[in-house]
Amino acid sequence: MTIDISIVKQFSPLGYMRVALNHGNRVLVSRDKNGSAHGISVDLAKELAKNLNVELKFIEYERAIDVSSSAAKNEWDVCFLAVDPERAKTLDFTEPYIGIEGSYLAAAHCDAKDAVALVNSGAKIGSVEGSAYSLNLLRQPVAKNLIMYGNIHAALDALDAQEVVAIAGIANAMQGEANKRAGSRVLHPPFMEIRQAMAMPRGRQLASAFLKQFLADIALKGDVGDILENHGVDRNAAIIPS
Repeated sequence: MTIDISIVKQFSPLGYMRVALNHGNRVLVSRDKNGSAHGISVDLAKELAKNLNVELKFIEYERAIDVSSSAAKNEWDVCFLAVDPERAKTLDFTEPYIGIEGSYLAAAHCDAKDAVALVNSGAKIGSVEGSAYSLNLLRQPVAKNLIMYGNIHAALDALDAQEVVAIAGIANAMQGEANKRAGSRVLHPPFMEIRQAMAMPRGRQLASAFLKQFLADIALKGDVGDILENHGVDRNAAIIPS
């Protein structure tokens, strides 16, 4: 299929496509032993580049807020972030392609038996500044209990130092951290579903329309589910457009 050159140019204004990776979401992207990025976001980006027949370059960030706050700075062309109304002011999102649960990791010194009890207790909860789950929680009654940290490592340090009784995060990652800490556990129910999508800076209408159709097409074909499974994520987490 021949793609209109004007669409290709909006994806690759420098002659190649720059894709922002958010290493703050370890479900979607991580680094191998050589330090190279791999994961769901990487595979989706490669599939898009193949469709467009363009060279691909990854621009790597450690936090979601570093990606979203640079949307107007011409640092990247495509990104992977959770859909949020605040971010949508500068980003044009596709429909979500995966739903990831957001949950609280409670320390051994936390008495709450579940997520509702934790929030009602008024105890201090750590969260990562600018993350999708923090943006959501800041709009909820729990906002008054939150203490923001610069990254997940700082939040975990605060948990271990008993500065907070729990931290918010991506459920899979929180379970991994719970396994390292005697007496800690992930509280149920999850406090939200984090709906991950692809996005572009606003103002690239032709490319954004193409991106939305591209993602919908590969989701319907089952390719998104295949990519999830290849990285140890249940293919049923894929969101299939109706």
